[in-house]
Formats: sequence, C-alpha cells, structure tokens
Amino acid sequence: MKIVTIDVGGTNARFAIAEIGEGHVRHMGEPTTFATGGVSGLAAAWKRFEKTQPEALPRAASIAVAGPVNEDEIRFTNSHWVIKPAELADELGVDSHVLINDFEAVGHAVARAKPEYFVHLAGPDEALPDHGVTSIAGPGTGLGVAQLIHTGNGGYRVQPTEGGHIGFAPEDRVEEQLLDHVRGVFPRVSVERMCSGPAIVQIAEAIAHIENLPMPSGDDRELWLSALTGSDEVAVKACERFCMILGAAAGDFALAHGANGVVIAGGLGLRLKDTLTKPGFAERFVYKGRFRGLMQKIPVKLITHPQPGLFGAAAAYAQTHAPG
Repeated sequence: MKIVTIDVGGTNARFAIAEIGEGHVRHMGEPTTFATGGVSGLAAAWKRFEKTQPEALPRAASIAVAGPVNEDEIRFTNSHWVIKPAELADELGVDSHVLINDFEAVGHAVARAKPEYFVHLAGPDEALPDHGVTSIAGPGTGLGVAQLIHTGNGGYRVQPTEGGHIGFAPEDRVEEQLLDHVRGVFPRVSVERMCSGPAIVQIAEAIAHIENLPMPSGDDRELWLSALTGSDEVAVKACERFCMILGAAAGDFALAHGANGVVIAGGLGLRLKDTLTKPGFAERFVYKGRFRGLMQKIPVKLITHPQPGLFGAAAAYAQTHAPG
C-alpha cells in the first residue's frame, strides 16, 4: 500500500510517497520540501504537495514532528505552525495515520535501513546486532536519545527517552573548565547543553578563554562552518572537543541502556562524519574504567540515510498497519 510520509520541523516540512508492506518500506519517492514560514500549516502544505503529484494522495499518512506528540496542541519553536492531533484525520482527509516524535522516527529508520546506510565509527567493524538493545543519539538543535529494542523474529520497538537532559560529567581538566564556563550561563548543565548544535558557541568561548585565543565571530551555524572548513583554529578545536563529549555521552547511554550496539544520527552527526571517524570520539566512547573491555565489544555506527525522518515515519506506519 502507499502512504504519505511527512517530517515536520521548525524550519521545513518534507513530504514523500512511500510504498510499504509486510512491516517494511519497499520504496520511497523523492521528497518535496516546503519552508514552514511560507505555508499556513500542515493542511495547506498537504494540498500543495498534492498539486505536485500526478494523482490523488493516498488516504493514509505517517507524520513525524519535532516535539512531544501527547499534547492537545503541537507548537513549533521556529514556526507559526500548530498541529492538533485530534483534528488531523479530518484536516488531511485520511482514513488512518500515525503521529510520532521525529527522533522516534529516526529509531525506526535505524531499525529498517539497509547496511549500506551505516558507517563504522568505533568498536568491532561488524553489523549491528539484531538482538538486544541499540542506543541511538542524535545531536541537532537538541540531543535526541532513544532505544531500539529488538523483540525477536525481526520485531522491534522504539523507546523515546529524554536522555539528553542527564547531567554533563566532565572527563578531564579542560572539560571541568568548560563546565565552569557554561554554568555562568546555565546554572544546570545537561549533556544537551554541551552536545547539540548551539553548544559549539559555549565550547568555543571556553576554549578561547582557556588558551588565550581570539574568539571567532558569528553564531553557531557560522562556527560550525568555520570548524568543518578548517578556517578557524578555535572553531576546529571546539568541534574536536564536541566529538569527544559526544563519544563519552554515547558510551554512557550504552551503559545505561545495556546496549550491544550504538548509532549516532541526526543532520549534525552526518555533517561531522569526518571528525567522528578520528580517534577522539572512539577513545572517549570506551573510556569507562573497569568497563573498557565491554565497551570495546560494542559496534558504533553513523546512519547516513539522506531522509531518516521520512523513511522512519514510513517504517513506523508499516510496523503498525502492515506488520510482517
């Protein structure tokens, strides 16, 4: 069967037609992207998407949104869109739909993506286990964390968490100074404060102060650009430190979840591929004292699927309405 799969963030909403069956996404068409600022809401975007298609849209949809889905209204930080879950079916004219959090959709993408969409980062260079628990961490605007729990015979479930809000634990003297610096801005410092897109500003400011270097100008996007192009020394050092912190956090999540596999996800994670494959991330992942040997046995991957939100939303619908 065919469905409309949708991934709604604060800046963009992406639509595609997916064909599903027997618990899998058999095919997903090319996505169409709308800037949320230029469309009045989800129903209007749905109608615009329909105009791009050669035939009427399927009467089934799976929608991933950047926010909690158990509220009467879903409001987005960076846009005027408001989604009322109870009214979705009528607004879109669908007979069935699934509404999930965007990082839960990423969990479904991890469960169903083919092996070629994973890049090795740490641990044994082997496929992710098809049993036990896979921890998923995705740095972006925040830090998404989820568990992929394999239930046997190819089944699974995704457990979203708020793991990004656990307290940040420095691993060396530099990070102790980083923590002191960030505490001047945020009295409580979570892992997310140190391991999300905006975090590079605080990390760069602290490194510039510690090493008596000039602080580069610009917001977090400009600093990431400087880091990834190598055009600024402080930005590059901040990026390297960010990847070390992400490695330590991913290891902590694996220990807390009892995981035997770990996946790094998110648009920022994908942009950092070349830095994450350097030693800093892997060394911090296994730096767990008496449990170093255990950590060295866990494969750690980066998911490189170009549209994990859309693909994962479709996979979530397949699991619910077209199980194998």
